[in-house]
Amino acid sequence: MRLPWLKLLGVLAVIWLIAGTVIFFARSAKVTPESLVAYADTHPIDGKPAAERAKVIEKLAGQMNELAYEDRRGVRMSKGLDGFFKALTPEEQTRFLDLTLPTGFKQMMDALNKMTPEKRQQFVEKALTDMKKHEGDRPPDAELDGNAKKIIDQGFKTFYSDASADVKMDVAPLIEQLQKNLQGVR
Repeated sequence: MRLPWLKLLGVLAVIWLIAGTVIFFARSAKVTPESLVAYADTHPIDGKPAAERAKVIEKLAGQMNELAYEDRRGVRMSKGLDGFFKALTPEEQTRFLDLTLPTGFKQMMDALNKMTPEKRQQFVEKALTDMKKHEGDRPPDAELDGNAKKIIDQGFKTFYSDASADVKMDVAPLIEQLQKNLQGVR
């Protein structure tokens, strides 16, 4: 009589052990800002052949696209990938941007669309203040490089296609300030 219960408990214990192991590995496989930066640090591309460099770029871009908007923004603000990005050739930089910009701008538009009007207004005011601080930082004869143009073009494309009407109205002062800042550059 006891034997069937013991077998049942043993089977349940094995099932729970397997489930716990799967959950543990699934959680450890989830990309975090720290794991993203650690991957870039542990996979330097200097001196590697083009095919190997491309694999690292693809993997890092895929991990970047898995991050939530706030995590992605945190990596960008902490400049955690600056060394990696600077080590890329111009063609590789373009490839990395092609792989990551659409997802990043889509996430940003989703975040703006979900914000309350009050929170969006705070965001716009903070961004305007930051932009005005940097107005005129670049000499008027400076040209935008290809990557800066790509970022701006992708940003506007995503903004005009994915932002709600309310977001477009709320963010209009930012667009005006950006155009003002860019006029000094072009």
